[in-house]
Amino acid sequence: MRSVNVGVARDGIGTKGRPSAIDKRPTARIDVRDPGPKRGGLGSGVLGDDVVSRKHHGGSRQAVYAVAREELDHWADELGRELRDGIFGENLTTEGLDVDGAVLGERWAVGSALLEVTGPRTPCATFAAWMGEKGWVRRFAERGRTGAYLAVVRPGTVAAGDAVDVVDRPGHGIAVPRVFRAFCGDLEAAEEVLAADVLGADDRADLARAVARRRR
Repeated sequence: MRSVNVGVARDGIGTKGRPSAIDKRPTARIDVRDPGPKRGGLGSGVLGDDVVSRKHHGGSRQAVYAVAREELDHWADELGRELRDGIFGENLTTEGLDVDGAVLGERWAVGSALLEVTGPRTPCATFAAWMGEKGWVRRFAERGRTGAYLAVVRPGTVAAGDAVDVVDRPGHGIAVPRVFRAFCGDLEAAEEVLAADVLGADDRADLARAVARRRR
């Protein structure tokens, strides 16, 4: 674990200057726990980390967000600017771990916590406003390596420098980028993801409706 990051909501970051907590900053360690449902829950799975738009972010299946340092380095080269740990809004910045190669349901033991990969990040207008790059959402989506959301299976403490051990990896082979493609309109990917039954109830219902519309 290269760094662990938290953010506090402040104005002037999101679209039209709305508040956001996407600006995550490294800290020595974080405590993680299940935040409960997206609506009515605690928001982030990281204590001291704010979630502003709880309609779209946070909750049990988006408790923690991880991005590989190698992916930040790719975009730093692409954009010609320095990208510090936490700038994508991630709570965990890994190094030497293929975050985007993780399959849904994969479990990571890190520090005293146990985390489970639940799906991709969907780039939004707040992310675009924060990055300030022309066509950012499209470019990020075309790259398709979004990082991964994680659920907290066992609460605990995670610190910079902790090892990340993959302790369980389901055999279905549905990796995070495949799920992202499914939600971006790839019908073949969507049918594959639905058949594997790897999504939470809400995401599965949303994807099933999208597939039904495409089949009409």
